[in-house]
Amino acid sequence: MAERISGHTELIGLIANPIRHSTSPKMHNEAFAKLGLDYVYLAFEVGNEELEDTIKGFRAMKVRGSNVSMPNKTVVHKYLDKLSPAAELCGAVNTIVNDNGILTGHITDGIGCMMALKDAGVDVIGKKITIVGAGGAATAIEVQAALDGVAEISIFNTKDKFFVNAEKTAEKLNSKTNCKVNVFDLADLEKLKEEIASSVLFINATGMGMKPLEGKTYIPDKSFFRPDLTVLDIVYIPAETALLKLAKKAGCRTLNGLGMMLFQGAAAFKLFTGKDMPIEYMKEVLNIKY
Repeated sequence: MAERISGHTELIGLIANPIRHSTSPKMHNEAFAKLGLDYVYLAFEVGNEELEDTIKGFRAMKVRGSNVSMPNKTVVHKYLDKLSPAAELCGAVNTIVNDNGILTGHITDGIGCMMALKDAGVDVIGKKITIVGAGGAATAIEVQAALDGVAEISIFNTKDKFFVNAEKTAEKLNSKTNCKVNVFDLADLEKLKEEIASSVLFINATGMGMKPLEGKTYIPDKSFFRPDLTVLDIVYIPAETALLKLAKKAGCRTLNGLGMMLFQGAAAFKLFTGKDMPIEYMKEVLNIKY
């Protein structure tokens, strides 16, 4: 690393809390080194309270850009100059690009999820999926899935502040795409079981299963699953969450969030550098196998 750092090295950040567990710094820095690019990628533990000052600092220091994760995805737009059409539609940002002092927010989570599914050979186009979540990552996945041609999406969420987000997302997608989108209360386990039964893919797009909720899942038992169902958990640390262990017992194909992390990172990498991330090399580095 020291050999690559110079007075011209550009900084790219990652702001979230918690974030020290993230694989993103390793992924981006390995890709920079592989391509001989003069960038460095660092993680900063930043929550909503420090967010405005952090963005001001990035602007002042001419930081090239930053990735954004929980709890900042749905808040950071307030401190930016522009949003991409996808970020505006999702109401969330996971990538900030600084072009000569103009900060633009993008969202690559949905693209990353759909590309990871395709790379793993999971075909959801023209079919039905069920997803838990209504936050930034979940919304991005729902929007991209609808735009890409998924026929039907059943969204489940607890009756918290994000439930309204899910309803708004469904309203937008029902009016602007050919995808049928419904929203249900996650507390209705009978309905959840019913919707999963008619889906080809079930996604956990929440933080359930990662610290401090490690070992927990929204699914009560393996009877919710069947062998021809694919189960994706966007959490990747731990590599096998309680949800994926349960799904594996039911004979499902299981995927963790590493693939999504790689492909959303690749989309951000392109925005930061204008270069394509070396995907096959990064799969080896991150030990991604299907």
